[in-house]
Amino acid sequence: MYQITILISFIFGLAGCIGSNSSAPPARTTTSGDTLELIVKKDSLPPIPIHYDYDTSQWTELKNLDTSIQIIMKYATTDNFVKEVMYPCSRCFLRPQLALQIVKIQRELQTKGYGLKMLDCYRPKPIQQKLWDKVPDARYVTPPKKGSMHNRGQAVDLTLVDKNGIELDMGTPYDFFGEKAYPAYTNLPEAVLQRRRLLSDVMVKYGFKPIRTEWWHFSYPKAPSPISEMVWECE
Repeated sequence: MYQITILISFIFGLAGCIGSNSSAPPARTTTSGDTLELIVKKDSLPPIPIHYDYDTSQWTELKNLDTSIQIIMKYATTDNFVKEVMYPCSRCFLRPQLALQIVKIQRELQTKGYGLKMLDCYRPKPIQQKLWDKVPDARYVTPPKKGSMHNRGQAVDLTLVDKNGIELDMGTPYDFFGEKAYPAYTNLPEAVLQRRRLLSDVMVKYGFKPIRTEWWHFSYPKAPSPISEMVWECE
């Protein structure tokens, strides 16, 4: 009896040591014949590191901060005012401080049943030159020598979507050049005017500035940065 008591104590003591070992991964055991198999839970595996193909001290790719924000870069399609593909693929890069503000805006809009759809973000200087070559008119395209806020990663073009991700009517399409796209234009349905005010108010609240001629364009002067020629890679 004494030997049995010692054996039981040893077994329970061994179990306690195993259970207190914080380095052991979460697991369950199954038996197959005389073989004991250890199955490690999937969530106990270390995360796969993200490979960044850009300088993270200078840039943030928005999708890495919030995947609920839609990203449809219009210059990666033919649905833009030059009707040509300008970007090699649709990736939204911004200066880090600005990107964080966009995430805050997205979260506030979500509480109201809306969300953001990004139409343009950082625009490399070589692309600015291509746009200027197509439309050399300073009313619509900033001259490359001067450089736009987009070329600095300090501006965004965006619009609103509803809670189901459907793009909302804002009165004009993106890249509409005319008085109807001016934020001050009021000969529009009240629902459209309310959406424009909502977008403008929340952008201004988080430090962005609108411009006179485009309801979709906002710059962020609080993060002064140089003009960049960085062109992102595509898979």
